[in-house]
Amino acid sequence: EVQLVESGGGSVPPGGSLRLSCTASEFTLANSNVGWYRKAPGHECELIASIESDGDTWYGDSMKGRVTIAQDRATNMVHLQMNGLIPDDAAVYTCAAAVGPVYDCYQGTWPVGIKYWGQGTQVSVSS
Repeated sequence: EVQLVESGGGSVPPGGSLRLSCTASEFTLANSNVGWYRKAPGHECELIASIESDGDTWYGDSMKGRVTIAQDRATNMVHLQMNGLIPDDAAVYTCAAAVGPVYDCYQGTWPVGIKYWGQGTQVSVSS
């Protein structure tokens, strides 16, 4: 199911930056808890960052200090600003919106119990 829409992926050299965006057409993202996940072929799912409806944020260890998650209530979007990208960051990045908690990945794959998911946006990092 495609319930959210991501954008902003692309190809950058090591050390580059990207801003990913997530939006929902039929509900208000700011009233949900939103997480950004990533998955690359041969690698496990990772929860990168999350933001609660009240604005509180959480960051996973893999990209902590290199990413910022933020709400834009005026445009009904949630952004993930990524800086200092390295080749290991190459993956499909997917946003999810939850009525309840934003769960971590489970056994290397997508968590259960989260209602809304996007289709993913590709991030490539290469020289």
